[in-house]
Amino acid sequence: MQNKKDLDIGKIRKSLKKTMDSKRYEHTLGVEYTAAALAMCHGGSITEAQLAGLLHDCAKCITNEKKISLCEKYKIEISEVERRNPFLLHSKLGAFLAEKKYHVQNQDIINAIRNHTTGRPEMSLLEKIVFIADYIEPGRKQAPNLETIRKIAFEDIDSALVLILKDTLTYLKNGQGELDPMTEQTYQYYIK
Repeated sequence: MQNKKDLDIGKIRKSLKKTMDSKRYEHTLGVEYTAAALAMCHGGSITEAQLAGLLHDCAKCITNEKKISLCEKYKIEISEVERRNPFLLHSKLGAFLAEKKYHVQNQDIINAIRNHTTGRPEMSLLEKIVFIADYIEPGRKQAPNLETIRKIAFEDIDSALVLILKDTLTYLKNGQGELDPMTEQTYQYYIK
């Protein structure tokens, strides 16, 4: 059972505001809001969606060098792709910080934070909600097919997930970044 005072959403917001730049903080609030709305729509826990949305990027503003050193210090596995692109480590490190710094004990929230960038096969509803909310939150402006995905996300969560994965893979395969194999595995799982 979670201790209520450890997971005071207002206190977490204040803490994050101190550790994030203003653009990242606004994005975080957008993901919290969107995750809560998706949870309402699809029958998920609103509170869990808010917490996972708030904490999904809690390690994003840590420097790449420090991300690597913290992962090494706390024995968090670093793949070759992550070592070459340490900004990707914010998901794993964020899941660790959610547990250790913010006292999150709910494994579904921790998994939603850990998997919000690449996804994974057999995602829980909460994992899907945070993955999608990160992509469609109101502050996002440039993603392809954004308006279509925003509409579909509230109608058919799995279809929205597939569209986001497809657009992400297209973007990465067109030379806009290195592909984490988990994104491809997640896409292949959900198109079947």
